[in-house]
Amino acid sequence: MSKQFTGGTLVCPVDGIAARDLLVAGENIVADANGAETIDVSGKLIAPAIVDLGVFGIDTAAFRAGGIVRVGLMPDQAPVLDDPGIVARAAYMGKPDLWIHPISAATQGLRGTDLAEMAINAEAGAGAVATGRRWIGDSGVMRKVLAYARDCGLVVIAHAEDGGLAGDAVATAGETATRLGLPAAPAMAEALAIARDVMLAEETGARLHFRQVTTAAGFDLVRAAKRRGVRVTCGITPAHLYLSDIAMSDFRTFAHLSPPLRSESDRQAAGAALADGTIDVLCSGHDPRGPEAKRLPFADSEPGMAGAETLLPLGLGLVRDGLIGLDRLFALLSYNPAKLLGLDSGTLAIGAPADLIVVDQDAPWQVRADALAGKAANTPFDGLPVQGRAVRVMKGGAFL
Repeated sequence: MSKQFTGGTLVCPVDGIAARDLLVAGENIVADANGAETIDVSGKLIAPAIVDLGVFGIDTAAFRAGGIVRVGLMPDQAPVLDDPGIVARAAYMGKPDLWIHPISAATQGLRGTDLAEMAINAEAGAGAVATGRRWIGDSGVMRKVLAYARDCGLVVIAHAEDGGLAGDAVATAGETATRLGLPAAPAMAEALAIARDVMLAEETGARLHFRQVTTAAGFDLVRAAKRRGVRVTCGITPAHLYLSDIAMSDFRTFAHLSPPLRSESDRQAAGAALADGTIDVLCSGHDPRGPEAKRLPFADSEPGMAGAETLLPLGLGLVRDGLIGLDRLFALLSYNPAKLLGLDSGTLAIGAPADLIVVDQDAPWQVRADALAGKAANTPFDGLPVQGRAVRVMKGGAFL
């Protein structure tokens, strides 16, 4: 049965913000529908459901609670997504509740040496290729990765951290790391990685996306590359927009992230990069970790955070702070990541897939690790008061 949403405010990254009805028939948004069921969403927002680019674990309950219906799954799985059979299986794993778009490994086993079969993996359902959690240290291999991906029409998602400089560091070099006695690497590890990969992308003409950029120097390099016409984009998580390395001061392992939290000046530079359009994607970095991985000394714990359920409210907080508008927020959350994965979702245009969320942008709640719906509760935002959540989630024209 077709559905007509009435009384709400539509937020479309392409067509802007408008107070009007929205019609859904079958799996798509339509212009007209007979005998539609009326759904009153007065006082609420209707927006494209979130396309979360670069998650490390499938966590359906967390995604549904966060308004996420499509995820770009990183290749760092067991087994690694470097084989067409494994890629195809990953693509079907979330059905019927979730669209999973596997991101295949750029190199076999993510070892950074021999190229994986990108073309065959793309035919099996891979929407992009990635270097995984690590940087490819061999420049010759990375050049081949970019050239092969270009020929396959795929974007390369890169980890921006020079492995030789970062080593086994768990923090950014500075006062906090020194005071805590943590293994640390200079923030320039990010800029060095970006500088090399941008040069290779410029030379090969490939599309390159840095999953996370978190430093002032990194943003400057991306900004300059975009001005030169390099096909480069970048993303960030709310953690690096809201938190600095001070959040690690009590050795709290929920703040052990990759890349690590940066200085306050870098955090402010991230806000400026968001406001001026340098940042293209806002992602959760969802990497659920159980107590066996986090209840350890900081340097021994695993990096990562459960970010799916807090992505939307923290994004709405950026709107309230005046950094971005609502339509830009959903470009960052939905439209831009969809484009990178080659999808036609992320908008409210006629004919687009009916992947929608109804959002109560003013609903107050407190992030409580023990009350999150997902597999794990390793959020650095535990205890933070927030506003806004998805109150209804629609995937392919059906409510979840």
